[in-house]
Amino acid sequence: MSIRVEHLTKAYGTQLAIDDVSFEVNRGQIVGFIGPNGAGKSTTIRIITGVLTPDKGNVFINNINIHDDPVNIRNIIGYLPENNPLYMEMYVKEYLDYVAGHYQGTGNRKENIRKIIRETGLEPEAHKKILALSKGYRQRVGLAQALIHDPEVLIMDEPTSGLDPNQIVEIRNLISRLGKEKTLILSTHIMQEVEAICDRVIIINRGKIVADGKPGEIDSSGGTEPKNTILVEFDRDPDLDTLRSLDGVLQIKSTSGKEILVESDSVTDLRSGIFEFAVKNELKVLSMQKKEKSLEEVFRELTKEK
Repeated sequence: MSIRVEHLTKAYGTQLAIDDVSFEVNRGQIVGFIGPNGAGKSTTIRIITGVLTPDKGNVFINNINIHDDPVNIRNIIGYLPENNPLYMEMYVKEYLDYVAGHYQGTGNRKENIRKIIRETGLEPEAHKKILALSKGYRQRVGLAQALIHDPEVLIMDEPTSGLDPNQIVEIRNLISRLGKEKTLILSTHIMQEVEAICDRVIIINRGKIVADGKPGEIDSSGGTEPKNTILVEFDRDPDLDTLRSLDGVLQIKSTSGKEILVESDSVTDLRSGIFEFAVKNELKVLSMQKKEKSLEEVFRELTKEK
């Protein structure tokens, strides 16, 4: 089961929310779909789930255009929206039974409800009205309703919102298990969550895709060619032009104090070259370490205001 998004464009009045967005997600992938507020994440997700109609472009689920067969598509997509709308006066089991009744072919409904309650950790609160639940347990009810019909495609918007650290770990583990057998798009503002459970990350900014690749391989230019970065500190300021001329150096950045970031291509290890440079220029190397750029750093660089 795959999701194929082709050239989606959507405007609200004169405001272009998304502009020619295209990507594909295959079965067994957990894809983090991230971007700053107003970047176009929610608009894209709502189009994929059939809530919104694009001005241009198409979405295909397993090669079926979602607007050609909306009833069938609804049965194979599970959706947890960011605001997680719930019927507060219903009991947990009553609500899940109500949701399950909207889908075709849900099998043994009572058994499915028991299974989902167990998997989402709702058992201690399953006898209560949703109104009486904490924010964390309400979020679990939202997860349960997205899973109740055992969908092949899952779209989750901020699934761990309102959960405590222990609950977050449990839900992340559940998402990881589900991702092995389903097609899963996860939208979140928590970069650590993306790094922990996603096989791939798509970054959207100002309505356009600016990066697409594995979390540890995306760089701040939006490419996915891995690079080596060395953080080095000398006892005094070096000649940066000479340092920049070393074989394999892509760029140099000065940081605080006398520390310098030296970036090379993925196959060049600059450490020996930097030592030779220091000896030749009568510099002392006070410290040197390989530096991994976090997804959060890359995200900030790609989405910062210009």
